[in-house]
Amino acid sequence: MPEISAPPEPSTALAPEPSGPPDDENSGGSTEVFDVRKFGAIGDGVTDDTNAFKMAWDTACQVNSSSTIYVPNGFSFMIQSTIFTGPCQGGLVFQIDGTLMPPDGPEEWPKNNSKRQWLVFYRVNQMSLQGGGAIDGRGQKWWDLPCKPHKGINATTLPGPCDSPVAIRFFMSSNLTVQGLKVKDSPQFHFRFDGCQNVHVESLHITAPALSPNTDGIHIANTNGVQIYNSVISNGDDCVSIGSGCYDVDIRNLTCGPGHGISIGSLGNHNSKACVHNVTVRDSVIKVSDNGVRIKTWQGGSGAVSGIMFGNIHMISVRNPIIIDQFYCLTKDCLNQTSAVYVSDILYEGIKGTYDTRSPPMHFGCSDSVPCTNITLSDIELLPAQGDIVLDPFCWNAYGELETLTIPPVYCLREGVPRSILDNKDMDHC
Repeated sequence: MPEISAPPEPSTALAPEPSGPPDDENSGGSTEVFDVRKFGAIGDGVTDDTNAFKMAWDTACQVNSSSTIYVPNGFSFMIQSTIFTGPCQGGLVFQIDGTLMPPDGPEEWPKNNSKRQWLVFYRVNQMSLQGGGAIDGRGQKWWDLPCKPHKGINATTLPGPCDSPVAIRFFMSSNLTVQGLKVKDSPQFHFRFDGCQNVHVESLHITAPALSPNTDGIHIANTNGVQIYNSVISNGDDCVSIGSGCYDVDIRNLTCGPGHGISIGSLGNHNSKACVHNVTVRDSVIKVSDNGVRIKTWQGGSGAVSGIMFGNIHMISVRNPIIIDQFYCLTKDCLNQTSAVYVSDILYEGIKGTYDTRSPPMHFGCSDSVPCTNITLSDIELLPAQGDIVLDPFCWNAYGELETLTIPPVYCLREGVPRSILDNKDMDHC
């Protein structure tokens, strides 16, 4: 996969004094604005501005009405690994019009700071992280750690410290909005939402090189009420990854790729129970990606994935446009196990475009003992990106139906519901 070019490096030069922070005309003057420079932030890309940001946060957090932390345009602020803690007294806007960046690589990271996370928002309610600015994760030196998969022979890796920070993490927070930002080159995941409720993501632009390891665009786990709209993500892993405990997730108008596509999972690792339901992905484009829309589970897990809809998605040279993989494994020595996460009620509708002929356009690889059921295909048209040889879809222990004829034809889905599912009333218990 060709490496994508990164956007131009944000300028770290000092700019003229901006005209001022966002006005509050529409709020009747009730919004207090806290410019981080008033708390001592320099914004030259070198000076440690962590304490200034913490003081601005702590001050804004104590205001009873809505407040804004203002990060001005034309400045680059270097911040150490930090936890911004709530709950706050009122709603809070974190307005980023300049650039935020962490220390440059593991050697510059303070030894007593966590290397698993950079900026964390903890127990925050009614917050908006927004603006026309940028977040530069400076990930290259993390990706080059000897422990990471790289371009050597057989993707060789070496022992050694491997922790790499998630750029932005929201933990146990609610009523969140993230919008308008450009985020690039995170050492690991760009955004991670853990244990959150009511998350609205709008108009994000996330980029990292196609070979950057574990740079998921947006990862959610144990989170519900999620909307991801009108965004562009190109990176070295999943554009969006949906972990266990997620439900009521709506993804719309996403441009994804290069990368690994949009994934539910992986689920059920280390024989764990995993539950995901009511997920919709629609009106999106996936291009030059290893996968399109994917459900991936480990053998030995339990729980269920159900109520999933993938609709009106355009594929461009995608290696696995439609894939269910219940034999997910990162090595060649995973043991066969009988239990599995139950996958059912999956609708694929209006999925069209081209696929990379190294793999079949549709792959339904389901557990030997826990078949996939109620897979529905409607208005599917997938053609080879090169040549005229159309590959047959692959099915293994997958049950479902075709609402319309598909291209290529799918003859391998089984009809009905298997007896093993009918007899096990606890199969889909979550």
